[in-house]
Amino acid sequence: MEQNFRIGLIGTGRIGLVHAGSIADTKGAELTWVCDPFIEGAERISAQFGGKITKNPEELFASGEVDVVVIASPTPTHVDLISAAIDAGVHVLCEKPIDLDIVRVDALRAKVAAAKANVALGFNRRFDPQFEEIHTRVAEGDIGILEQLTIISRDPAPAPQAYIAVSGGIFRDMTIHDFDMARYFIPNIVEVTAVGANSFSDYIKEEGDYDSAVVTLRGDNNELITIVNSRHSSYGYDQRLEAFGSEGMLYAQNIAETTVAKYGKAAVEARKPYLEFFLDRYAISYRRELGLFLDSIRSGTQINPSFEDGRAALVLADAALESARTGKTIDVRGKLS
Repeated sequence: MEQNFRIGLIGTGRIGLVHAGSIADTKGAELTWVCDPFIEGAERISAQFGGKITKNPEELFASGEVDVVVIASPTPTHVDLISAAIDAGVHVLCEKPIDLDIVRVDALRAKVAAAKANVALGFNRRFDPQFEEIHTRVAEGDIGILEQLTIISRDPAPAPQAYIAVSGGIFRDMTIHDFDMARYFIPNIVEVTAVGANSFSDYIKEEGDYDSAVVTLRGDNNELITIVNSRHSSYGYDQRLEAFGSEGMLYAQNIAETTVAKYGKAAVEARKPYLEFFLDRYAISYRRELGLFLDSIRSGTQINPSFEDGRAALVLADAALESARTGKTIDVRGKLS
């Protein structure tokens, strides 16, 4: 008989709403508690998906009515909530990043390693069907030896200045997904070189951040990874992946709402724009992420990205920021493990 899970949700912003929908759509999952200090958000989620509400995570953990917690609250709360979940014997799926400060992450490391609870990080892009197919085919040797990986990620428009101010910067907030994707294909990265630019946004520059970035990573077998980021894209949410090997290439294109193309006097192959919002582009991967996390608890295995994967992505983000500021290539050998 399949084990069912009582799930608590902490954080009811747009990511929290996505996770609530994933819980509702996942067999064997029930939303039993919703927590947010802004109780109106918890009330909205509860009204739509069910669950008791509270302002205090302590009440959620003390209820005895939660087997799994999904942490979708602001980044500065993550470390304390992961720690509290471990103390309560509750499994954790936490949004990225673990924290903006590697010192705080490392202070929790031993506790997570010793925990009986499963702790996973929300790098959902690993479960995008296109990217996962490329990963599987690369692992099977479909293109020979992997030599180069190119990851392109551009947002339709930058987040508001108030968000940028507390985001931790483009490398910790945006590129961190791409760092995890890079390690999904090439776990052993030894060098990081990054260039950041202020190409179009005055307010991002005011916050001491970059609106555009290019990062080059080198693997320990001389694989080269190129990550291209921008906070804006006039043609929609730009998410592409290319794996180039000794015997061929695999490429994942952007997704539009339809594959229909128009041919006429003014244009040929005219298509609808790409999807505009990351929640639309990655809707499937968010749901697969939760389903696989529950499977990992049932089987006692680690399927989802782990706490250590989250830590490694932050190490690479910090190295990219250092490289962009200093113009130097940063050696990260020994820092990812």
